Amino acid sequence: MKLLIEKIKLALLKRTGIAQQKKCHATWEAKGYRKIPRVTFVLQSHNKSLQICHVLTKLREYKDAEIIVIDDGSKPEHTARLVTALKGTNEFLLRANDLFENVTYDKAIRLANGQYIALMQDDDDFDGIDWVERAVALFSQHPDMVILGGKDGLDLDFVADRKWAHGGSSQTDGDFCFVTAVNRAPMWINHDLFKRYLHHINFCFAPFQFDDYELCARAWLAGLKVGWYDAGFRSLTAGGMRLYNNEFTREQSERNGHLLYNMYADRQEELRQKVNEARLTTPR
Repeated sequence: MKLLIEKIKLALLKRTGIAQQKKCHATWEAKGYRKIPRVTFVLQSHNKSLQICHVLTKLREYKDAEIIVIDDGSKPEHTARLVTALKGTNEFLLRANDLFENVTYDKAIRLANGQYIALMQDDDDFDGIDWVERAVALFSQHPDMVILGGKDGLDLDFVADRKWAHGGSSQTDGDFCFVTAVNRAPMWINHDLFKRYLHHINFCFAPFQFDDYELCARAWLAGLKVGWYDAGFRSLTAGGMRLYNNEFTREQSERNGHLLYNMYADRQEELRQKVNEARLTTPR
């Protein structure tokens, strides 16, 4: 019945012309939509709308950008706040039903139009936009670098007696270096290289945990590079994994640690050799 009433109402609006608004191509152009921005910021959020609103103002300082917020299973008040806050022409809300990072980041990458994509978390905080300009400059200097992490630069530890792998000892050196793997956030992606060589985040690691390490290993073995720099991020609040999913995180770490081992343990030396060669032959 409600659908029928709506149908009649819309038919009357069409017939009378009351609903028509004065829109034209010029009004669309005036919105200033950027078709191919330099940067896409992607923020994953679960019940953290206040934190997202806190950093939106800072992200808007970088003008040649679009912003995609993933609202992943939040309570209605958080969704409503994000809808109100994301009022820019190049600002989008991607709603998901508590699917976690693996699936939602992959979806957001497909939606993004930026040359470079910054995958971020809802507990990230920073000062200014120097970390953005530095990342863009590093991608320009290293055109075969597909991933750039701004948090931890790590080796991958393969534990043979457990057949388990995880992010191991730090590999960071100076203010930039090539590393075996990085984790989020931020985790930058060269969009064109990602589409041409990596294609997707590995869904075998869904819903979360260690898919970032797998992506880095796959990048090196595809002949690309993974870099690290200090983005200067700090934690704005407790991270969602620790706040909501302690037991689930342990379960996923065990499951995906074995998966990562089975996929790459026999190529550990090859990975290390590629990283060492990149460090020796590429100027910083």
